[in-house]
Amino acid sequence: MTQPAHLTRRFFLQTSAAGVATTAAGVPAFAATSVNFQLSWLHSVQFGGSYIAAQKGYWTDQGLDVSLSQGGPNAPVEPPVVSGTALVGISAADYAAAAVAEGAPFKIIAVAMQKNPFAIASLTANPVNTPADLVGRRIGMAVANTPVLQALCTLNDVDINDIEIVPTQYDPAPLVSGQVDCLLCWETDLPVAMTVQGVDNTTMLMADHGYALHSQTYIATEEAIANRRADLVALVKGEVMGWNDYVADTDAAAALTVEMFPDAGLDPQSQKLQAARQVPLMFSDLTAEKGFGWFTDDTVAANIETLALLGRDVSADLWDRSILEEVHG
Repeated sequence: MTQPAHLTRRFFLQTSAAGVATTAAGVPAFAATSVNFQLSWLHSVQFGGSYIAAQKGYWTDQGLDVSLSQGGPNAPVEPPVVSGTALVGISAADYAAAAVAEGAPFKIIAVAMQKNPFAIASLTANPVNTPADLVGRRIGMAVANTPVLQALCTLNDVDINDIEIVPTQYDPAPLVSGQVDCLLCWETDLPVAMTVQGVDNTTMLMADHGYALHSQTYIATEEAIANRRADLVALVKGEVMGWNDYVADTDAAAALTVEMFPDAGLDPQSQKLQAARQVPLMFSDLTAEKGFGWFTDDTVAANIETLALLGRDVSADLWDRSILEEVHG
């Protein structure tokens, strides 16, 4: 998957003081370590757990003063992490793999989205429920995402030539107007927009049909893992606490997001729906047993197979579970 494909999805989503920790008596206890945490896109409830961690002081309790830097079309994640300007960035397995292929010394140290959010959205009156249902249909998508569709087809013995690809902008309008029969999109955005508009829609999550690709992954450099390990552990600990609070009350997370970023143009109803839709992507039996952000050798192996279909030849060395092992004990 190429950068332009990622941007088409992300364009749709556009609709700290340095401190000193104190004791209870207000006496300075220690100087907090300043850390920059690079998000992958503009502020939204997509990063709700991080906002909770900041708002509730979970990072301050860990001795960190964390700045949350939003991403955007002119703010890619990888450069600030490589340069050391950001300690950690939010990326995805395919982006991390592409960067490593270019020489970036990245490791994936935790995984927020256990299931990839790519989905096929259709109208409920004419649903796409399985990959086989794509045969003979018109799918609206960015042409740059063709390798994603091809991977889904390969995994499910579907001939991509039996599907008509219609280049579209990242918008639900072509589906609603009948120009296409389905859309390749994220589970958490175009379907949410249609639901808010009162359009009955159905989504087929590609992860349920073999498309195993970690998304919203936490990346750090090998140098940071070796020399700033304590800061990484502290950052991930605060992040885990924030996301555990998030899953306990997604409505509160959505409300906090809108409150924290009043100038971001965030729609409260859309944020609330998105917050709820993220839960089954981010929390699973695995995270219930091992903790938020966890991954296993088996999930890594599945990612490697999917990445190979996307033209990325990587090894299990891309993933490093040692920070999570310290965080979760």
